[in-house]
Amino acid sequence: MSAPILADPATPDTLQETVLEFPDNRLLIDLCGEYDRNLAEIEKRLTVQILRRGNQLAVMGEPPARQEAAELLASLYERLEAGRSVESGDIDRELRMGTPETGARDGDQLDMFPSGQVEIKTRKKLVEPRTEAQKSYVRSLFENELAFGIGPAGTGKTYLAVAVGVNMFINGHVDRIILSRPAVEAGEKLGYLPGDMKDKVDPYMQPLYDALNDFLPAKQLGKLIEEKKIEIAPLAFMRGRTLANAFVVLDEAQNATSMQMKMFLTRLGEGSRMVITGDRTQIDLPRGVASGLADAERLLNRIPNIAFNYFTAKDVVRHPLVAAIIEAYEKDAESP
Repeated sequence: MSAPILADPATPDTLQETVLEFPDNRLLIDLCGEYDRNLAEIEKRLTVQILRRGNQLAVMGEPPARQEAAELLASLYERLEAGRSVESGDIDRELRMGTPETGARDGDQLDMFPSGQVEIKTRKKLVEPRTEAQKSYVRSLFENELAFGIGPAGTGKTYLAVAVGVNMFINGHVDRIILSRPAVEAGEKLGYLPGDMKDKVDPYMQPLYDALNDFLPAKQLGKLIEEKKIEIAPLAFMRGRTLANAFVVLDEAQNATSMQMKMFLTRLGEGSRMVITGDRTQIDLPRGVASGLADAERLLNRIPNIAFNYFTAKDVVRHPLVAAIIEAYEKDAESP
């Protein structure tokens, strides 16, 4: 691979700008993005200016930001050389995880990730964690039979869990995927819903369908659901079952009661993996009803081989305003 070259490092201009030269002009086009949108995003995030001159990119700005932008461009170019794409999410991940403070580029070696690059392969896309907490969470899901993901909305708890489930299914580690949620209304009464049982519960399960659609082709997903290789069902439907050789996800677990949580956790069978995700700040249970997620944290946090993974507003990977909104609510909750 041909890494980008720092051009004319001794010229006076480099006191104000850093110039990178890229050997492959076709990859440089992909690096810049359609209508230079990748460059525009880097400029906005790092407060620099990037000019293209033939097969060179000149980065202008304050020295620390300029250096970070140059390292980011070099890293993204190496990604393209390896045959991968560069999109907005990849830029965000590099900015979050590629800094010296996190040491992410030195990554720990894992047996399931021999290159040190934590990634999840599915039928439709390659999923890569975008924060250190997400990276640790994905490791935890592969390493532990029972894992919890706890944190605010938008941190990828459910999305990554479903991605790992799909990966383990297509690689033959489990025979089926079971996704569940408590059918609890979010603070408003929706009344009686029309249709059969599936029509009534599907609105509650839609986020799980959305995640699956990201990872599996529509026809294959439909066939797997029809064959019961993938099940999406309300938590109440789990009673009495033993879930063997399955990857099982309980989403929105903060809305499970203590009895429901105990019932669900004791469904774990031989050869299965179980993931519990939830947000302690979004409990929709009736007043006075304890959250099963809180009880599980209290009772299980010292049991070996049960992993608890926590996320904060810094791990939000939705619109940047979502992180700001979550932080505002957290500060208000902490104030006397």
